Amino acid sequence: MSKVKNYFKRLWKALWDSTDLDEKAEAALKEAKARIAEMKKELADVKKAAKNVVAQSKDVVDAAKGKKRRGKKPYKKYKKKTNNNKPIKK
Repeated sequence: MSKVKNYFKRLWKALWDSTDLDEKAEAALKEAKARIAEMKKELADVKKAAKNVVAQSKDVVDAAKGKKRRGKKPYKKYKKKTNNNKPIKK
């Protein structure tokens, strides 16, 4: 019985080695992992954009209430400081 069992094991191994199914499966797995990684990056971008949309929609609501547009903060000129953190007089 063991001779027949060994024969079929060797036959199965020879058949499996003659196919390229394992190489195709390995390539498909590698491709799937790469696509999943790209999807994670895109989802992070979508999350960031969604947060921005929420923030801007709050601005629209504030505008509807009559509040002024916040916009950018005004530029302020600061005096230069020396290394010992004392302002330079001009």
